[in-house]
Amino acid sequence: MKYRHILGTVKSRRLGRSLGVNLIPGKICSLDCIYCEAGRTQILTAERQAYFPAEEVTEELRCYLKENPNVDFITYSGMGEPTLHSKLGEISCYIKEEFGQYKLALITNGTLFYREDVRRDAMFADLVMPSLDAVSNLVFNKVNKPESSLNNEKIIDGLCEFKREYKGQMWLEFFVVPGINDSVSELKLMKEAIVKINPDRLQLNSLDRPSPGNNVVIADRNYLEKLKDYFSDTGILTEVISRIPQKNGVIEEEILKLLGNKDVAIEEIKNKFNACEDIISGLTLAGKIEMTEKDGVSFYRLK
Repeated sequence: MKYRHILGTVKSRRLGRSLGVNLIPGKICSLDCIYCEAGRTQILTAERQAYFPAEEVTEELRCYLKENPNVDFITYSGMGEPTLHSKLGEISCYIKEEFGQYKLALITNGTLFYREDVRRDAMFADLVMPSLDAVSNLVFNKVNKPESSLNNEKIIDGLCEFKREYKGQMWLEFFVVPGINDSVSELKLMKEAIVKINPDRLQLNSLDRPSPGNNVVIADRNYLEKLKDYFSDTGILTEVISRIPQKNGVIEEEILKLLGNKDVAIEEIKNKFNACEDIISGLTLAGKIEMTEKDGVSFYRLK
């Protein structure tokens, strides 16, 4: 069967084996973000419609999962904004009724949660991952270039309302664009908004490679770690999810600094440095660190 809406299963650090589902034909979105690696938005809109029949999407899911059942998450993703599909709730209801063994994730730009119908449709997801890249409308317009009816006041209010109603996990992503959305005043506003929204996690991201057609600066790993420290007093779990490459020597030094005089679980090391088995192996062979096990979990410590 040739699939139009199934993107296939990919290994995701955040979601495990994630099966992507695309509900939008092409780059149709309520934003035209300057950093988007999918390119410029072709149709800028905040109006919902049924871009594809719900039955077409659910039939593809049924066929795919019959042959490929090893999935952890079914994830709404793709080039466009999934909440623009007016049958999102109907499709999600089908997934939860027919494939309840899988968790359902919604990756969204978060702009339409001021709408009751969007909040209602998103309630089916086990995990909702919205974005918030700016708080002041001046910076919002520079970074995200929104559809004209949108403003950040109602977007943030919508995210707050959803979080109050929602029983699942919300992981809020902040895409850092150095020199544009990281001024002292904007970061202060961002921290206030994050506390107000109260997500279960805050995830810091940035470009991992130069984006053609724009002059977006890549935030290096050390800078993102400093921002992580800046948001630490919110009481919200904050993590860096960007896959920015670093020189091996820099990562080695950071791993040794992390270990200090304590044992650190291997998964914590991998998550902090976006996986680095080769560097861990190198440090072990060099006699700088050693592995130990506690209750079936592997830990590393200085040797």
